[in-house]
Amino acid sequence: MSAQRLMALGLTILGLHGGRLQAQEQARQRLVEINTTEGRMVVALYNETPAHRDRFLQLVQAHAYDSTLFHRVVPGFMVQGGDPDSRRADDRSRPLGSGGQTDPIAAEIDPRSIHRKGALAAARQPDEVNPEKRDGIQFYLVHGRTYRRSDLERLLERRRAATTDSIPDYTPEQIDTYWNLGGAPHLDGAYTIFGEVVEGLEVLDAIAAVPCDGYDRPLTDVRMWMTLLP
Repeated sequence: MSAQRLMALGLTILGLHGGRLQAQEQARQRLVEINTTEGRMVVALYNETPAHRDRFLQLVQAHAYDSTLFHRVVPGFMVQGGDPDSRRADDRSRPLGSGGQTDPIAAEIDPRSIHRKGALAAARQPDEVNPEKRDGIQFYLVHGRTYRRSDLERLLERRRAATTDSIPDYTPEQIDTYWNLGGAPHLDGAYTIFGEVVEGLEVLDAIAAVPCDGYDRPLTDVRMWMTLLP
C-alpha cells in the first residue's frame, strides 16, 4: 500500500475516532455540585434542553448563584432559589422571588418530561404577565409527594380539558415513578425541566423540612454555592 493511501486511511480512522469522541462528549451530561448549609447535592443537566443547560453552566461558572438563598420552601411541593436579590436580603417584611427575571429565554418544555422528585426546573413569572412562558434565572427542585394511578388520570383529564394541545398518557414507568418516588405531576407540561438531582435527595428532604415564615421563606437562611464538576 502506498504511503499516500496509508495517510488517507489514517486520516479516515482519526476522523471516525474523533467523531465518536465528539458524539460521546455531546451525550455526556454535565454535573453541577450544589453545596448548601443543609448539605451537598449534585445535579445532572439534560442535553435535550441545551439553552437552559448552557445558561445554567454559564451562571455557575460566573458564581451567579453563590451565597443566594433557597428563598421559597414548600414541603411536599418544591424548593426554589436563584434570586440574586436574596444574596443580601435581611428584610423579612417582603417576599423574595422577583429578581433574575431580565433577559429571559424561551421555554424548552418536553411533554415527555415529568416533575419527579429531584427534578430541576426553571421558575418563571405567571402566565398572565408571561404568556410565552419565558424563563428567568431562578430555578426549583421538586420535593413532591406520591400519587396513585387514579390521581394521575384525574390530573390528565384536567390538563386536557384546559388545552387543545396533545398530551400523552403517562407511561407505566412514569406512573411507577410518581407512585414510588413521588413528585409534582400538576406542573407537567407547564415548565422547563432541564436536569435532576443524582446525589443528595436526602439534602432536598432536609431543606424541605426547614421551618418557614408566612412567605415560605426559611426562618434560618439556607444558602447555596455551586461548582461545575469535571
